[in-house]
Amino acid sequence: MENIALIQAYTALGLGIIIGLGAIGACIGIGIMGSKFLESAARQPELIPTLQGRMFLLAGLIDAAFLIGVAIAMFFAFANPLLASLG
Repeated sequence: MENIALIQAYTALGLGIIIGLGAIGACIGIGIMGSKFLESAARQPELIPTLQGRMFLLAGLIDAAFLIGVAIAMFFAFANPLLASLG
């Protein structure tokens, strides 16, 4: 019984780390990308439509990477294979 509680505690700690670091990374990435977009748009306004399309594509990819991390965390939260190996 103690092993199950220990696995659940470490799993919860790991989930917090996965989601927290993923959110921080996504926020920093989108912030840097947004600032570089504004810099380049100020330098060459005629390229704004091209740059804007690429910026939204990259924003989607950055968010997708974060959501993949959330999906893996939810897998371990609700269908933990470590708990199944004890039974």
